[in-house]
Amino acid sequence: MRLNRKLFRWLLLISGLLALLLSAAFFFPQQILCVDGGNVQADAIVVLGGGFYERPKHAAELFRSGAAPRIIVSGAGDCASNQQILVTGGVPPGAITLEPQSRSTKENAQFCIPLLRDLGAKRVIIVTSWYHSRRGLHAFEHYAPDLQFYSRPTYYAYPRAEWSRAGISGYIRAEYVKLAGYWVCYGVCPF
Repeated sequence: MRLNRKLFRWLLLISGLLALLLSAAFFFPQQILCVDGGNVQADAIVVLGGGFYERPKHAAELFRSGAAPRIIVSGAGDCASNQQILVTGGVPPGAITLEPQSRSTKENAQFCIPLLRDLGAKRVIIVTSWYHSRRGLHAFEHYAPDLQFYSRPTYYAYPRAEWSRAGISGYIRAEYVKLAGYWVCYGVCPF
């Protein structure tokens, strides 16, 4: 009888904590998912595939501001279009390296890290969407702990009022599942 009460209290406590975490995830996704390293100088910028047009556009802005002299464009399917957006945004073609094979955030990291090492990069800026920035940053840190990574996300559809119009709500919900999946399947801790 005493054991059942203790077990019941623990289950109640765990249920309450889980409800609190789910509420925080729903009401404060910007504070949980978005990681921004601020203004930093780096050896290279990595633009992760996906998103809309905002990732390469932001990377071009960072390049023009002198944040890094090289850009790696990563991701199957949109590598060429992202490269074109970078060139249109003022990045010289010679400053761009393409990594067109990766189909996931894990592969973005695994396939870009050898390219970064070939460039001699020690400090790297990761450019992705705000809701993807935590997983993107931690995946790179997990696969190359010897390098220093900084997240400089885009803030496209950051205000909650824009989520429905931009279709961001589904991406946000999926990101929580992917964060947990990367932690369980690949050991990529999101904290």
